[in-house]
Amino acid sequence: MTMTISSPAFTHNAQIPVIYTCDGLDISPPLQWAGVPAETRRLVLIIDDPDAPDPAAPQRIWIHWVLYNIPVGASGLPEGINPQELPAGTLEGLNDWGLTGYGGPCPPIGCHRYFHKLYALDVILPDLRQPTKKTLLQAMEGHILAHAEIIGLYQRPPKTL
Repeated sequence: MTMTISSPAFTHNAQIPVIYTCDGLDISPPLQWAGVPAETRRLVLIIDDPDAPDPAAPQRIWIHWVLYNIPVGASGLPEGINPQELPAGTLEGLNDWGLTGYGGPCPPIGCHRYFHKLYALDVILPDLRQPTKKTLLQAMEGHILAHAEIIGLYQRPPKTL
């Protein structure tokens, strides 16, 4: 069985509902996964946007959420999960606002893609003390057993006067 990640809130390559963005409540969407390899020790979740700031001329990847050491017994995360409610042992990294936690889509221009990436690791990572995505990826190197992703789209509604 192949590892998968999905959301009951949106389908692959479809619009992310406003509630999960800066134009709504800015809460994390519900996520579910399945098919985690048997030898997996921990999971990693990274949500990023490769279209920042403008999809017509992207300049950087914007990081929205970094979680690691998610226990293999977790089969997903509920909508709007608070840090205190994360599965036991889960650690947080920094997003590009310089904070831990989820920061929802808030594109300045155009329709952006938001990659929700799940990684199965063959190790339990040490406490990396709120790593950036780059630091976390370095720590994961050579330990990725499987990878799955779902892409959500978001474009801010036009401003009305």
